[in-house]
Amino acid sequence: MVQNIVASHYVGFQIRLEEFLNAAPEYSRYEPDCFPGLIFRMNVPKVVLLIFASGKIVLTGAKTRQQIYEAYDKIKPMLI
Repeated sequence: MVQNIVASHYVGFQIRLEEFLNAAPEYSRYEPDCFPGLIFRMNVPKVVLLIFASGKIVLTGAKTRQQIYEAYDKIKPMLI
């Protein structure tokens, strides 16, 4: 049984984490003194995304590959 799928992706551009935090504060946590990435907890699908200013994203907590794709499709418009 699959418990956790982890995926990574490079979006190809810089991400302004402070602006992202302001756009979705209820799902986001960003404390740059403790960790360089923004932690975004998505409810549906239940996936956690680690978003870095460099444009790299780590998606974790998915149970299926489809959940990874769904989470990325939901977050992509927010990143742009």
